[in-house]
Amino acid sequence: MTGFSWFSALAYGDTGWGDEFVRGALFTLSISVCSYCLGIVLGLFGATAKLSRSRPARAMATFYTTAVRAVPELLLILLIYYSSTSALRDLVVGLGLARDFQVNGFVAACLSLGVVQGAYSTEVFRGAIIAVGKEQVEAATALGLSRRQTWRLVVFPQMLHKAIPGLGNLWLVVLKESSLISVVGFSELLLTAKMAGGAENRYLFFFSAVAFAYLGLSVVSSHLFDLVERQTGRHERGHG
Repeated sequence: MTGFSWFSALAYGDTGWGDEFVRGALFTLSISVCSYCLGIVLGLFGATAKLSRSRPARAMATFYTTAVRAVPELLLILLIYYSSTSALRDLVVGLGLARDFQVNGFVAACLSLGVVQGAYSTEVFRGAIIAVGKEQVEAATALGLSRRQTWRLVVFPQMLHKAIPGLGNLWLVVLKESSLISVVGFSELLLTAKMAGGAENRYLFFFSAVAFAYLGLSVVSSHLFDLVERQTGRHERGHG
């Protein structure tokens, strides 16, 4: 294509794709943050279940993490996305709450990614809790602390510090895996690059631009997690 300019291609307005890429980046960050937070919540419950004395709880948590790791993530996302939208729609209509109900696509996409990430964060939290050591829990019990106080004052702060490196890696994973949502039609960064590349016949340029965008987000995220890890380390040493 003659007269192609890198700067004009990424400009705002009708002449460039800058505004589309900004919207795609915001969508990527939004769905990544929401999915990541859901994954952390599921991971905490999953880790607690895996370490509990309840055999059914351990069995369900083990099945959850094993199933997610065994099935390709793209297939899982498609299954969860379409099954959740269909099941919730049928439930609402079946209960007579509405004649026609459409599930918000963004919520379904976050649920899909969040369930996948929850399985991996389960193992991160489980390893971090085990690393705290039973002797500290026993010492807290000997001092008269309740189970809730032991968790809040002894286990959780140390577990959080030990889990941060793994959680940082999981954030980078969910940031990259947000591109899988493009298969259900959401215009995140990768799909935006594909559309721009097709319109301008410059796939290499636009895909390279998106690659640098992901690289920049990853570098900034890594620095932020390093900062949080240092801060929690100081807090842990200050209460040691």
